[in-house]
Amino acid sequence: MKVLVIAPQPFYQERGTPIAVRLAVEALSRQLPRIDGKDSTIDLLVYNEGQDINIPGVTIMRGKIPRWLRGVRPGISCRKLLCDVFLFIQALLLLRRLRKDKDQYDVIHAVEEAVFLAWFAKKMFGIPYVYDMDSSLALQVTERWWWCKPALVLLQYLERAAVRGSIAVAPVCDALQAIAEQHGSSTTVLLRDVSLLPRESTTIDVHDRSTLLDPSITPEDIIILYVGNLESYQGIDLLIESFSLVRVQHKKARLVIVGGTHRHIDTYRGKARALGCESSVMFLGPRPLSALPQLLTSADIVVSPRIKGNNTPMKVYSYLHSGTPLVATDLPTHRQALDESIAVLAAPEPQAFANGLSRLISDPTLRIAIGKRARSAAEQLYTPDAFERQIGTLYTAVSHQIGDHTGETATMCENV
Repeated sequence: MKVLVIAPQPFYQERGTPIAVRLAVEALSRQLPRIDGKDSTIDLLVYNEGQDINIPGVTIMRGKIPRWLRGVRPGISCRKLLCDVFLFIQALLLLRRLRKDKDQYDVIHAVEEAVFLAWFAKKMFGIPYVYDMDSSLALQVTERWWWCKPALVLLQYLERAAVRGSIAVAPVCDALQAIAEQHGSSTTVLLRDVSLLPRESTTIDVHDRSTLLDPSITPEDIIILYVGNLESYQGIDLLIESFSLVRVQHKKARLVIVGGTHRHIDTYRGKARALGCESSVMFLGPRPLSALPQLLTSADIVVSPRIKGNNTPMKVYSYLHSGTPLVATDLPTHRQALDESIAVLAAPEPQAFANGLSRLISDPTLRIAIGKRARSAAEQLYTPDAFERQIGTLYTAVSHQIGDHTGETATMCENV
C-alpha cells in the first residue's frame, strides 16, 4: 500500500499534534506490511519547520513555505492557514505529477484541515482518503474567531462533506466520534491518543525536586504541575486565579508551569504578580519530552484547566499513567476520558477549581487512591500497544475499502 500522510504542522516538535503524527506514522510503518503482506510506502508531507528526524519506513517531505511564515503556534491561526495554502499547492503538484507517471498513492491520510485538500484530490485524481480527526474544525474556527460564528452552519456543512467523502474517519476522542457519526461517516475507528511515558515506573525523591524544578522548593512543599503550551484555550488564566485562592489556605502549595513561549510566560508571570502569588508560581519554560516522566512524578498534583475544545488534551493520558492525581475542568473535553474515580473534576471557574485543588492538598490518602486507579486505567487503555492495535484496525478497514474501490473502478472500465 502506498500512503501519503499530509500533516499541516511543524514537524518534528514536541507538542500535541506533531507527537500524535509521529506515533501514527511509526505505527503505520509497522502495521501496513502485516495488513497487506507487501512492502509499503509511506510519505509524510509537513511544513518546512521543525526538527529533522528519522522514522524507519517513512519519507518526510517538506512544503516550500516562505521563511517569514515560520513560528506556527498550536491551534488555528492566520499564519497557519497561509502555510496551508503553500503546502496544499505543493501536494496537488505532487499528485498531478504522479498521475502522469502512473504511480499514484493508494490512499491519503489527511490530518486536521488537510482533509479539505484530500477531498479535492479525491475529486481530481480519484484517490480515497482517511480523515484523521483531531478536532472539529467548525468549532475550532468559531471558538478562535468570534466573527466567524455566523458562518458556523456553512463550516459544519463543509465538515460534513469532508467526513462523508472519506473512506474512514479516525477521531481521537468520543466527542469527535459522535460528530463524525452524526455527519454520516461510513467507517469510524476511534484512534485515541496515548501516554508518552515509558512502561517502567519513574520515581523521584522529594529531596531531589529542588534540583529538577526550582532551588526554592522544599521537601514539605505541595507541587501542583501543569505541562503544555500556554495558549488561552488551555485555561492558564483560570489556573493562576484558582491558585491565588488556594495559597490563602495552603502556604506550602507551589504552582510549577512547564512550557510556553517567552511572550506567554511574561504575560502570565505578570498575572501572578497582580494576584499576589508570583513568589509561589514557577515558570520553567519548555522542557524536552524525555524529562516528562520525572516532571510528572515529582509533582503531588497535576492539572488540566482547559476551557475550550472538545478533544481530550494529549497530556491527560500521560498524567494518568504517571499515577499523580489529576484535577481537571469538568467539561466534555475531559469527561469523555475521566470520571471521579480517576480524577477530581471541577467546574471551570476559579473558586470551584481552587476547591478541587484544596481537596487533594488536604487529603494525602485520597491523592494516593486516585493516583493508583488512574495509573491502572492508563495501563489498560492508553498505551502505545493499544494505539498500534487501533491503527491496525483502521488500516485493515481501509485496505478492504480500497479493494472494493479498485474493484468498482475496474468494473466501470470494462463496461465502457
